[in-house]
Amino acid sequence: MKVLFLGSSKFSKIVLNRMLDNKINVVAVITQPDKPSGRGHKLQPTEIKKFALEKNINVFTFDKVKNHIDEIKKIDYDVAIVASFGQILPQAFLDIKLTLNVHPSLLPLYRGATPIQSAILNGDKLTGVTIMKVAKDVDSGDIIVQKKFPINNEYYHELEEKLADFGGNMISEVLKDFEKGIIKFFPQDHKKATYVSKFSKDDGKLDFNLSKDQILNKIRAFSEEIGCYILIDGILLKIGRACDVSKDFYTNTIEPGTVLNYKKAFIIICKDGAIEILKCQTPSGKMISGRDFLNGHNEVLGVNILQC
Repeated sequence: MKVLFLGSSKFSKIVLNRMLDNKINVVAVITQPDKPSGRGHKLQPTEIKKFALEKNINVFTFDKVKNHIDEIKKIDYDVAIVASFGQILPQAFLDIKLTLNVHPSLLPLYRGATPIQSAILNGDKLTGVTIMKVAKDVDSGDIIVQKKFPINNEYYHELEEKLADFGGNMISEVLKDFEKGIIKFFPQDHKKATYVSKFSKDDGKLDFNLSKDQILNKIRAFSEEIGCYILIDGILLKIGRACDVSKDFYTNTIEPGTVLNYKKAFIIICKDGAIEILKCQTPSGKMISGRDFLNGHNEVLGVNILQC
Protein backbone atom coordinates (compact mmCIF):
# COMPACT_ATOMS: atom_id res chain seq x y z
CA MET A 1 0.00 0.00 0.00
CA LYS A 2 1.34 3.41 -1.01
CA VAL A 3 0.62 6.49 1.13
CA LEU A 4 0.66 10.16 0.16
CA PHE A 5 1.24 12.38 3.21
CA LEU A 6 0.23 16.05 3.54
CA GLY A 7 1.57 18.14 6.42
CA SER A 8 3.57 21.23 7.31
CA SER A 9 4.19 21.49 11.08
CA LYS A 10 6.13 19.80 13.85
CA PHE A 11 2.97 17.83 14.61
CA SER A 12 3.04 16.53 11.03
CA LYS A 13 6.69 15.58 11.29
CA ILE A 14 6.13 13.50 14.42
CA VAL A 15 3.11 11.75 12.90
CA LEU A 16 5.11 10.94 9.76
CA ASN A 17 8.09 9.72 11.77
CA ARG A 18 5.87 7.36 13.78
CA MET A 19 4.29 6.06 10.55
CA LEU A 20 7.73 5.31 9.12
CA ASP A 21 8.72 3.58 12.37
CA ASN A 22 5.61 1.44 11.92
CA LYS A 23 6.75 0.45 8.40
CA ILE A 24 4.09 2.46 6.54
CA ASN A 25 5.13 2.97 2.91
CA VAL A 26 5.01 6.76 2.41
CA VAL A 27 5.82 7.43 -1.24
CA ALA A 28 5.51 11.23 -1.30
CA VAL A 29 4.92 14.28 0.90
CA ILE A 30 3.05 17.47 0.01
CA THR A 31 3.82 20.49 2.16
CA GLN A 32 3.65 24.28 2.15
CA PRO A 33 6.21 26.35 0.19
CA ASP A 34 9.38 27.64 1.84
CA LYS A 35 8.81 30.83 3.81
CA PRO A 36 11.10 33.71 4.86
CA SER A 37 12.32 33.41 8.44
CA GLY A 38 14.82 35.00 10.84
CA ARG A 39 16.57 38.33 10.72
CA GLY A 40 17.76 37.83 7.15
CA HIS A 41 14.32 36.70 5.99
CA LYS A 42 15.91 33.78 4.17
CA LEU A 43 13.57 31.19 2.73
CA GLN A 44 13.25 28.22 5.07
CA PRO A 45 11.55 24.89 4.32
CA THR A 46 8.90 23.42 6.62
CA GLU A 47 10.13 20.99 9.25
CA ILE A 48 8.49 18.12 7.46
CA LYS A 49 10.11 18.98 4.14
CA LYS A 50 13.57 18.79 5.71
CA PHE A 51 12.68 15.56 7.48
CA ALA A 52 11.17 13.90 4.40
CA LEU A 53 14.18 14.76 2.24
CA GLU A 54 16.46 13.26 4.91
CA LYS A 55 14.38 10.07 4.60
CA ASN A 56 14.66 10.16 0.78
CA ILE A 57 10.92 10.71 0.32
CA ASN A 58 9.74 12.72 -2.68
CA VAL A 59 8.51 16.17 -1.62
CA PHE A 60 6.12 18.53 -3.41
CA THR A 61 5.65 22.10 -2.21
CA PHE A 62 2.29 23.46 -3.34
CA ASP A 63 1.01 26.90 -2.44
CA LYS A 64 -2.55 25.81 -3.24
CA VAL A 65 -3.41 22.18 -3.83
CA LYS A 66 -6.28 23.16 -6.12
CA ASN A 67 -3.74 24.50 -8.63
CA HIS A 68 -1.85 21.20 -8.81
CA ILE A 69 -4.50 18.52 -9.24
CA ASP A 70 -3.07 17.23 -12.51
CA GLU A 71 0.37 16.80 -10.90
CA ILE A 72 -1.11 14.98 -7.92
CA LYS A 73 -3.01 12.58 -10.16
CA LYS A 74 0.34 11.45 -11.55
CA ILE A 75 1.51 10.35 -8.06
CA ASP A 76 1.10 6.61 -7.57
CA TYR A 77 -0.65 6.25 -4.20
CA ASP A 78 -3.56 4.34 -2.63
CA VAL A 79 -4.60 6.62 0.23
CA ALA A 80 -3.73 10.15 1.39
CA ILE A 81 -3.08 11.10 5.04
CA VAL A 82 -3.38 14.69 6.28
CA ALA A 83 -1.94 15.97 9.56
CA SER A 84 -1.74 19.70 10.26
CA PHE A 85 -1.31 20.65 6.61
CA GLY A 86 -2.60 24.22 6.77
CA GLN A 87 -4.73 24.25 3.62
CA ILE A 88 -8.36 23.50 2.89
CA LEU A 89 -8.34 20.59 0.47
CA PRO A 90 -10.56 21.02 -2.62
CA GLN A 91 -13.14 18.45 -3.64
CA ALA A 92 -11.10 17.78 -6.77
CA PHE A 93 -8.33 16.39 -4.56
CA LEU A 94 -10.71 14.41 -2.33
CA ASP A 95 -12.19 12.80 -5.43
CA ILE A 96 -8.84 11.24 -6.44
CA LYS A 97 -8.41 8.78 -3.57
CA LEU A 98 -9.60 8.29 0.02
CA THR A 99 -8.12 10.99 2.27
CA LEU A 100 -7.85 10.55 6.04
CA ASN A 101 -7.04 13.15 8.69
CA VAL A 102 -5.18 12.89 12.01
CA HIS A 103 -6.91 15.50 14.20
CA PRO A 104 -5.81 16.17 17.82
CA SER A 105 -9.21 16.51 19.50
CA LEU A 106 -12.26 14.43 20.31
CA LEU A 107 -14.37 15.53 17.37
CA PRO A 108 -16.84 17.12 16.94
CA LEU A 109 -15.22 19.13 19.76
CA TYR A 110 -12.63 21.69 18.60
CA ARG A 111 -12.94 21.59 14.85
CA GLY A 112 -10.47 23.99 13.28
CA ALA A 113 -6.91 25.25 13.53
CA THR A 114 -6.07 25.27 17.25
CA PRO A 115 -7.54 22.23 19.01
CA ILE A 116 -4.57 21.58 21.32
CA GLN A 117 -4.16 25.17 22.49
CA SER A 118 -7.93 25.49 22.95
CA ALA A 119 -8.10 22.38 25.13
CA ILE A 120 -5.32 23.73 27.37
CA LEU A 121 -6.81 27.23 27.45
CA ASN A 122 -10.19 25.88 28.53
CA GLY A 123 -8.67 23.83 31.32
CA ASP A 124 -9.71 20.46 29.86
CA LYS A 125 -8.42 17.39 31.67
CA LEU A 126 -9.02 15.12 28.70
CA THR A 127 -8.35 15.40 24.99
CA GLY A 128 -7.60 12.84 22.31
CA VAL A 129 -7.01 12.07 18.65
CA THR A 130 -9.57 11.37 15.95
CA ILE A 131 -8.86 9.56 12.69
CA MET A 132 -11.50 10.64 10.19
CA LYS A 133 -12.34 10.85 6.52
CA VAL A 134 -11.68 14.31 5.11
CA ALA A 135 -14.86 16.03 3.92
CA LYS A 136 -15.54 19.37 2.24
CA ASP A 137 -16.46 21.15 5.50
CA VAL A 138 -13.64 21.56 8.04
CA ASP A 139 -13.18 18.51 10.30
CA SER A 140 -16.72 17.31 9.61
CA GLY A 141 -16.00 13.94 8.02
CA ASP A 142 -16.99 10.50 9.25
CA ILE A 143 -14.91 9.05 12.09
CA ILE A 144 -12.99 5.78 11.87
CA VAL A 145 -11.50 5.69 15.35
CA GLN A 146 -11.17 8.04 18.31
CA LYS A 147 -9.08 7.61 21.45
CA LYS A 148 -8.88 9.69 24.62
CA PHE A 149 -5.67 11.15 26.04
CA PRO A 150 -5.22 12.80 29.50
CA ILE A 151 -3.95 16.37 29.93
CA ASN A 152 -1.58 16.67 32.90
CA ASN A 153 -0.61 20.35 33.05
CA GLU A 154 1.54 20.11 29.91
CA TYR A 155 2.55 23.20 28.00
CA TYR A 156 1.53 23.34 24.35
CA HIS A 157 4.66 21.91 22.75
CA GLU A 158 4.82 18.95 25.12
CA LEU A 159 1.17 18.04 24.61
CA GLU A 160 1.50 18.55 20.86
CA GLU A 161 4.39 16.06 20.75
CA LYS A 162 2.50 13.51 22.84
CA LEU A 163 -0.64 13.73 20.72
CA ALA A 164 1.33 13.57 17.47
CA ASP A 165 3.10 10.41 18.59
CA PHE A 166 -0.22 8.96 19.80
CA GLY A 167 -1.90 9.89 16.52
CA GLY A 168 0.95 8.48 14.46
CA ASN A 169 0.43 5.07 16.02
CA MET A 170 -3.34 5.34 15.56
CA ILE A 171 -3.16 6.17 11.86
CA SER A 172 -0.66 3.36 11.33
CA GLU A 173 -3.15 0.85 12.73
CA VAL A 174 -5.96 2.33 10.63
CA LEU A 175 -3.85 1.99 7.47
CA LYS A 176 -3.16 -1.66 8.24
CA ASP A 177 -6.92 -2.21 8.66
CA PHE A 178 -7.57 -0.27 5.44
CA GLU A 179 -5.22 -2.59 3.58
CA LYS A 180 -7.23 -5.53 4.95
CA GLY A 181 -10.49 -3.83 3.90
CA ILE A 182 -11.96 -3.77 7.42
CA ILE A 183 -12.28 -0.07 8.33
CA LYS A 184 -15.71 1.37 9.14
CA PHE A 185 -16.97 4.96 9.19
CA PHE A 186 -19.27 6.57 11.77
CA PRO A 187 -20.91 9.99 11.26
CA GLN A 188 -20.21 12.83 13.69
CA ASP A 189 -22.94 14.46 15.73
CA HIS A 190 -22.79 17.85 13.99
CA LYS A 191 -25.11 19.44 16.57
CA LYS A 192 -22.33 19.09 19.16
CA ALA A 193 -19.66 20.68 17.00
CA THR A 194 -17.49 23.49 18.39
CA TYR A 195 -15.07 25.55 16.29
CA VAL A 196 -11.68 27.10 17.07
CA SER A 197 -9.66 29.50 14.95
CA LYS A 198 -6.11 30.85 15.03
CA PHE A 199 -5.09 33.05 17.95
CA SER A 200 -3.37 36.44 17.68
CA LYS A 201 -0.65 38.12 19.74
CA ASP A 202 -3.34 40.17 21.47
CA ASP A 203 -4.78 36.94 22.89
CA GLY A 204 -1.56 36.47 24.86
CA LYS A 205 -2.04 39.46 27.17
CA LEU A 206 -2.49 38.37 30.80
CA ASP A 207 -5.32 39.83 32.87
CA PHE A 208 -4.84 39.42 36.62
CA ASN A 209 -8.51 40.09 37.27
CA LEU A 210 -8.98 36.51 36.09
CA SER A 211 -8.59 33.38 38.20
CA LYS A 212 -5.22 31.76 38.74
CA ASP A 213 -6.30 28.74 36.68
CA GLN A 214 -7.35 30.90 33.73
CA ILE A 215 -4.01 32.75 33.78
CA LEU A 216 -1.92 29.59 34.11
CA ASN A 217 -3.90 27.85 31.36
CA LYS A 218 -3.27 30.80 29.04
CA ILE A 219 0.47 30.68 29.76
CA ARG A 220 0.57 26.93 29.10
CA ALA A 221 -1.40 27.35 25.87
CA PHE A 222 0.25 30.45 24.40
CA SER A 223 3.71 31.16 25.88
CA GLU A 224 5.60 28.95 23.41
CA GLU A 225 3.93 30.16 20.22
CA ILE A 226 2.09 33.49 20.07
CA GLY A 227 3.57 34.51 23.45
CA CYS A 228 2.14 35.72 26.77
CA TYR A 229 2.98 39.13 28.15
CA ILE A 230 2.33 41.81 30.77
CA LEU A 231 3.08 45.53 30.78
CA ILE A 232 4.85 46.38 34.03
CA ASP A 233 6.41 49.74 34.90
CA GLY A 234 6.81 50.55 31.21
CA ILE A 235 8.35 47.15 30.37
CA LEU A 236 6.66 44.76 27.95
CA LEU A 237 7.56 41.53 29.70
CA LYS A 238 7.12 38.18 27.97
CA ILE A 239 6.07 35.40 30.34
CA GLY A 240 7.51 31.94 29.65
CA ARG A 241 6.66 29.82 32.69
CA ALA A 242 4.60 30.24 35.87
CA CYS A 243 3.17 28.19 38.72
CA ASP A 244 0.48 28.38 41.41
CA VAL A 245 1.78 29.59 44.80
CA SER A 246 -1.59 30.55 46.28
CA LYS A 247 -1.15 28.32 49.31
CA ASP A 248 1.87 30.27 50.51
CA PHE A 249 1.23 33.80 49.22
CA TYR A 250 -2.42 34.55 48.53
CA THR A 251 -4.38 37.03 50.61
CA ASN A 252 -7.61 38.72 49.58
CA THR A 253 -6.45 41.95 51.22
CA ILE A 254 -4.07 42.64 48.31
CA GLU A 255 -5.48 43.91 45.02
CA PRO A 256 -5.27 41.66 41.93
CA GLY A 257 -2.34 42.59 39.70
CA THR A 258 -0.05 43.52 42.58
CA VAL A 259 3.58 42.34 42.51
CA LEU A 260 4.40 41.30 46.05
CA ASN A 261 7.21 43.16 47.76
CA TYR A 262 9.15 39.93 48.07
CA LYS A 263 12.64 39.78 46.57
CA LYS A 264 13.07 36.01 46.63
CA ALA A 265 10.40 35.27 44.02
CA PHE A 266 8.36 37.12 41.37
CA ILE A 267 4.84 36.77 42.81
CA ILE A 268 1.72 38.38 41.33
CA ILE A 269 -1.71 38.37 42.98
CA CYS A 270 -4.75 37.44 40.86
CA LYS A 271 -8.48 37.25 41.53
CA ASP A 272 -8.43 34.10 43.64
CA GLY A 273 -4.78 33.30 44.25
CA ALA A 274 -1.16 34.04 43.51
CA ILE A 275 1.19 32.89 40.75
CA GLU A 276 4.96 32.90 40.57
CA ILE A 277 6.62 33.97 37.34
CA LEU A 278 9.32 31.36 36.81
CA LYS A 279 10.61 32.47 33.40
CA CYS A 280 10.34 35.86 31.69
CA GLN A 281 11.99 37.95 29.00
CA THR A 282 12.39 41.65 28.30
CA PRO A 283 12.24 42.84 24.66
CA SER A 284 16.03 43.14 24.39
CA GLY A 285 17.00 40.22 26.61
CA LYS A 286 16.86 36.46 26.84
CA MET A 287 14.55 34.24 28.86
CA ILE A 288 15.64 34.38 32.52
CA SER A 289 14.26 33.34 35.88
CA GLY A 290 11.71 35.56 37.58
CA ARG A 291 14.06 36.05 40.50
CA ASP A 292 16.88 37.21 38.20
CA PHE A 293 14.46 39.69 36.63
CA LEU A 294 13.63 41.11 40.07
CA ASN A 295 17.34 41.44 40.91
CA GLY A 296 17.68 43.89 38.05
CA HIS A 297 14.27 45.54 38.41
CA ASN A 298 13.55 46.10 42.09
CA GLU A 299 11.36 49.02 41.07
CA VAL A 300 8.55 46.66 40.11
CA LEU A 301 8.13 45.35 43.66
CA GLY A 302 4.78 46.52 44.98
CA VAL A 303 3.64 47.76 41.56
CA ASN A 304 0.09 46.98 40.41
CA ILE A 305 0.19 45.73 36.82
CA LEU A 306 -3.45 46.62 36.23
CA GLN A 307 -2.63 50.27 36.87
CA CYS A 308 0.38 50.39 34.53
